[in-house]
Amino acid sequence: ASPVTVADYGVQALIILLLRQKFPDYGFVAEEDSAYLRTAEGAANLKKIRNAVNDASGQGMYTDNDILEALDYGQGPGGPSGRHWVLDPIDGTKGFLRREQYAIALGLLDEGKVVLGVMGCPNLPVVPANKREPEPCETGCLFYAVRGQGTVQQSLHGADTHVCKVSEVSDPAWATFCESVEAAHSSHDLTANIAKTMGVTTAPLRMDSQCKYGVLARGEASIYMRFPRPGYLENIWDHAAGAIIIEEAGGTVTDQDGVPLDFSQGRKLNTKGIMASNGRLHPGVVAAVKEVTSKA
Repeated sequence: ASPVTVADYGVQALIILLLRQKFPDYGFVAEEDSAYLRTAEGAANLKKIRNAVNDASGQGMYTDNDILEALDYGQGPGGPSGRHWVLDPIDGTKGFLRREQYAIALGLLDEGKVVLGVMGCPNLPVVPANKREPEPCETGCLFYAVRGQGTVQQSLHGADTHVCKVSEVSDPAWATFCESVEAAHSSHDLTANIAKTMGVTTAPLRMDSQCKYGVLARGEASIYMRFPRPGYLENIWDHAAGAIIIEEAGGTVTDQDGVPLDFSQGRKLNTKGIMASNGRLHPGVVAAVKEVTSKA
């Protein structure tokens, strides 16, 4: 299981508390709940979380009960009607603990469709690796996308923005593909076989969290594949923000059969595998997946 930190609870509570002030009628589908913090063991962490939320909000008025209620408000069912925020407060907790890649990912569902995505990636270099000079680069990126209005990347430290576009790579030999760091999250052997079948020659770019969606949206990579263990159902908060960020940058996100993801079914995605690409490469990815999995 992914470790849960004070940051996971604190970020979720803070975002829910602030968004409920502005959008009181919207539902919330988020990862964490308050069960552990209501135990004797969790009480010490609850105090830390309350202090962190009050410090970050600048309001200094939230109580323990406010924190607990906010966390539990995130246990909404989602579904095909109404508007629901979809939040992963710390996506890639192991990356966060390693001081590597993690993301704070927020999406908005309207009648079961993702219409907005915002993703903060505090440790992601602002300049893509394929455009970066050897010297150290500023880190900290914010990606945001609105359905029909494109995807934008902004530095977390300034106002500089630019429109994200997926890569124009059409030859798999030149394509870079992303996958999870943790082999438990996705089969590295399977993705290696698929990449070989497609003719991909570059080494995989492995990183934690939905940062992978961001690097694909800005053209740093061209393919992302995720194949979790059989029987595992994906959580919608692990993909909602990232999916619209890629799609609005011109890319494609589907299941392994090439079917668009359906976020209207509740807290889970009833899907087999997840694949994202720059669009041009997608038919080849789907074909390679079918070829490799049919032999498995």
